[in-house]
Amino acid sequence: MKSLDFFKPTLATTLAIVLAWLVSARPAQAGYTVTLQQVGTDVVANGSGTINLSGLTFVQSGTLNAGLRAYGVALSAVINTGPISSNVDSYSSPTGPTSFGFGSIFWPASSGSGYMVGIGTSIFGNALSVPRGYVSGTALSGMATYTGKNFATLGVRPGTYVWTWGIGRNQNFTLQILPGNPTPTPTPAEW
Repeated sequence: MKSLDFFKPTLATTLAIVLAWLVSARPAQAGYTVTLQQVGTDVVANGSGTINLSGLTFVQSGTLNAGLRAYGVALSAVINTGPISSNVDSYSSPTGPTSFGFGSIFWPASSGSGYMVGIGTSIFGNALSVPRGYVSGTALSGMATYTGKNFATLGVRPGTYVWTWGIGRNQNFTLQILPGNPTPTPTPAEW
């Protein structure tokens, strides 16, 4: 058993390091995430998560349409998922990218469902929109489909775009634009 005495200090140090790391690790910052991807001949946006409104300033209630614009100068870059049209509350103060591509046309969604959630950016400031009367921490999900569209038509650029408004849990909106499926290389039998 004397040979095990050699490992005691090393084991104690390793356990102390692991324990310190576990205690100091920050909780996941999930927030609300929208994934935009090509599905067959359509582009589909699926969003889900929860939002913490702390740190945002209520601006107004209004109606929002599902759709996207990847780039805007006078008009904002925006992505809204959910039903074709819905009542929302808008909040100012999220910070993040001013665009997620090069398309300056607003493309309305062909169809949508779930809750309306969106982010908009402009030279006048950014805005987050949530269902009217939304209570922080309530689970949300929504989708929007762009029938017969592709990333080039919509003017979006694959990548991950994140808007934040605090350091707490669920104080972020993430847009993940997944790269398209690469064209498969033909096999010798297909030549």
